[in-house]
Amino acid sequence: MGRKEDSLTGHFDWLTVLLYIVLVLIGWATIYSAVYSEEHSNIFDVTRNSGKQFQWMVTCSIVALLLLIIDGKFFSTFAYVIYGFVLLICVGVMFFGVEVKGQQNWIRFGGFQMQPSELAKFATALALSKYLSGLTIDVRKWKDKIIAMAIIVIPMLTIAIQGDAGSAIVFVALVLALFREGLESYFLIIGGTIIILSLLALVADKFLLVGVLLGLTILFIWINWRMRKYTLYLLAFWFLASGYVFSVDYGFSKLKGHQKDRINVLLGKENDPAKDWNVRQSIIAVGSGGLLGKGYLKGTQTKLNFVPEQSTDFIFSSIGEEFGFVGSVVLIGIFVALLFRLVFLAERQRSRFSRVYGYCVVSILFFHLVINIGMAIGIAPVIGIPLPFISYGGSSLLSFTVLLFIFIRLDAQRLEVLR
Repeated sequence: MGRKEDSLTGHFDWLTVLLYIVLVLIGWATIYSAVYSEEHSNIFDVTRNSGKQFQWMVTCSIVALLLLIIDGKFFSTFAYVIYGFVLLICVGVMFFGVEVKGQQNWIRFGGFQMQPSELAKFATALALSKYLSGLTIDVRKWKDKIIAMAIIVIPMLTIAIQGDAGSAIVFVALVLALFREGLESYFLIIGGTIIILSLLALVADKFLLVGVLLGLTILFIWINWRMRKYTLYLLAFWFLASGYVFSVDYGFSKLKGHQKDRINVLLGKENDPAKDWNVRQSIIAVGSGGLLGKGYLKGTQTKLNFVPEQSTDFIFSSIGEEFGFVGSVVLIGIFVALLFRLVFLAERQRSRFSRVYGYCVVSILFFHLVINIGMAIGIAPVIGIPLPFISYGGSSLLSFTVLLFIFIRLDAQRLEVLR
């Protein structure tokens, strides 16, 4: 009995819990600031985003407590069941969901509504962890590699079909967890090459680009003459790369109009203020904060509603305006502290299931952090993903809370074997 009580109290990583609470409170205060007005100064007003967020904070607190009580073996035992159930909801929402902002990927119950795609993140992390924890599984084997990738790609495609490209792209981050388990580094090189070729194909002359690639391939073969036996492989790579370069336009043409506009603006191919209004105003807000900011509730860009979606996608601009460079660095520092803490916790796990899940949590949070802040300062495409624990939205807060507290529970039982 004593050991059971210890596992429910003393073994929890309270530093991680504290960092979570700090971030959630910062988010709540920032949401209040983003929607603040003298006529509506009550932070608990449920007709305003701050009041609605508080309701979700209470809900998430209850969910977090329940997750800390549940035996960690439950998550490993029912990982595939949870994954299948959430996938079923994601498919069903396309037929029976509620349409919000042109996307029918929401479900509504009572006065609440949420996106099942947010829940798919922790469900996929659980399923991936369950699979990779198998005794005979090795991601260096092609069969295991393909199955692991399929676990990630299936929900990704399901969500992409719904038209939510931003949420779908997040699942790519889970691939980072595979590198810790032995996935070959050349996959990272391939991924980076595809991104670079995609960008170059959109801004440069394709025939010139293919010619440059051929020249570089020949130069590499000439410099490394001892590797001439690989000439056919290098030429095959050039052929595939050239084919991909000419296919980029076709893939780009299949994107929605606003998605094309965002990419063109980011790459400097267009300079229409109407198409990048959000980003321009966000950059102005962040820049106007200077070193120390204008002060809490004193952001003029915020108060005059210059930045659309400021309490959700562009909430970082409110922090930059009101707390300046110093406040922004402090916020990023708290996130970095959380990420490093999670990496430390993941590395001390005795269970492979728990370790993989820990790295999945780190990967998802890291991706959201980098892309969301990148959106706010104009160095990343606007794909509409929230800043973890900070942005307004019950679905995202619940999703991140469940994602994190499952790992806190698993870590509390790290001395036990979870498969």
